[in-house]
Amino acid sequence: MPLGPWRKKNKSTKEHLVENEEVGGGHTGAAGSLAKSAVNGAGLPPPPANLRPKLVFHTQLAHGSPTGRIEGFSNVKELYSKIADAFNISPPEILFCTLNTHKIDMDKLLGGQIGLEDFIFAHIRGIKKEVEIYKSEDALGLTITDNGVGYAFIKRIKEGSVVDGVKVICVGDHVECINGRNVVGIRHYEVARMLKELPKDKSFTLKLVEPMKAFEMLEPRSKGAKPPSDNKIGTGRGTLRLRSKGPATVEEEPTEFEEKAVKKVDDLLESYMGIRDTELAATMVEVGRDKKNPDEFAMALDETLGDFAFPDEFVFDVWGAIGDAKQGRF
Repeated sequence: MPLGPWRKKNKSTKEHLVENEEVGGGHTGAAGSLAKSAVNGAGLPPPPANLRPKLVFHTQLAHGSPTGRIEGFSNVKELYSKIADAFNISPPEILFCTLNTHKIDMDKLLGGQIGLEDFIFAHIRGIKKEVEIYKSEDALGLTITDNGVGYAFIKRIKEGSVVDGVKVICVGDHVECINGRNVVGIRHYEVARMLKELPKDKSFTLKLVEPMKAFEMLEPRSKGAKPPSDNKIGTGRGTLRLRSKGPATVEEEPTEFEEKAVKKVDDLLESYMGIRDTELAATMVEVGRDKKNPDEFAMALDETLGDFAFPDEFVFDVWGAIGDAKQGRF
């Protein structure tokens, strides 16, 4: 994989609201039976609406709202559009979603999979803030992720780091501008690279947007994502896998191998690239599970994830992590 770690290859119906519905857990409604879909279709256009999984999910705005019902989406962009329609807001107002909690809990962040009984909470734009930071160390101590539709945001702040000393910066803040450059629409790995390449011993400016919070939701600003141990996606009846390319598929709940391998690969993404992305990690595990050697795995990554060019050491470590998970060595 010769390109280095950071280079990219060239290559109307309103949903109704339910005023007094209990929010104790997700409820699932399905029109017709659903067989397990084939895990394929990268690069295919979204299927016609009448062929998409007929699943109904319940949703609320995280700072407080009535309950809405949404269905008929095939990817994250369509999901955000459905939520926006349900609450009469514009899709760009939504920063990210969490599953089964209204709190800014990065362990519960909606990624590429939604349990069929999960309840979706949408966190929308709140207060804007501009912060000047002196970069006294090479690493800022930030882990960046994105919402799948162009918003990069802070997923973790390392304790004792440069950013940890700037108390106005919080987990969940959307990174809107770096030194006056608008980074909306730029993928998380590019935003992480830009932050990493800022010169040491100089100041820089961040424009951030924090999620809107209800009064009772205000919590210590340092609470971020801890590596999940027993955190399973879904609640037992399967998951809806959302893909940036191709149709959504209904799959069985992740196996123990998949959960352990995805967690380890996500940790490696953070270590090598300063990002966390469970959808990307799950795709890499899916690509590598039947490959016989690292070279075959590297070629498959090139074919499947053409926008990325991972360093050789990273590919070898990912290959080793998948092998360790297969052997139960975690």
